[in-house]
Amino acid sequence: MKLSRPARRVTLVMHVIASAGWLGLTLGLLALGLTAATTGSAVTVEASVRAMKLFADWLLLPLAFLTLGSGLLLSLGTQWGLARHRWVYTKFWLTLATTTATAFALRPGVNAAVAAVAAGEGLPDTGDILMGPVVSLSAYLFMTVISILKPWGPTRRGRRLRAAGRRPEPAGRVVETV
Repeated sequence: MKLSRPARRVTLVMHVIASAGWLGLTLGLLALGLTAATTGSAVTVEASVRAMKLFADWLLLPLAFLTLGSGLLLSLGTQWGLARHRWVYTKFWLTLATTTATAFALRPGVNAAVAAVAAGEGLPDTGDILMGPVVSLSAYLFMTVISILKPWGPTRRGRRLRAAGRRPEPAGRVVETV
């Protein structure tokens, strides 16, 4: 299945906007987490973790799923393919891993911090609110770099598909048939 040019462009724009939003949101979560971890004010800690919870509950997963879905659609609907190029394959698995980590590690950590602060306790562990954004930010920056540089070449499957798409001409030249 190949996407038409207009569909590919719309999907690409959605993917870039969702990915940039997810990256920006992660930067915001990191700033709020650093503020909560370093301030001496209980009011500031509570405001920071409550804002983190708001972002985590309403924005993180929709952006994560939109990024994952649009990236999958682009990979399956364009010449890049999901398993033809190592950089696409790497991005897919990292996006899936960060989406899973967002749902099952980052959000519960933020919720635990909010519950502790609301009960009048301090932050239970600053790692709960800092490690998720740090790991996510590192993954998103890495994925951005490989999206631009497209390193590592094709996978074995990609090389096989590329070779199958060529046929020899009588003069000995190789012509792409795709």
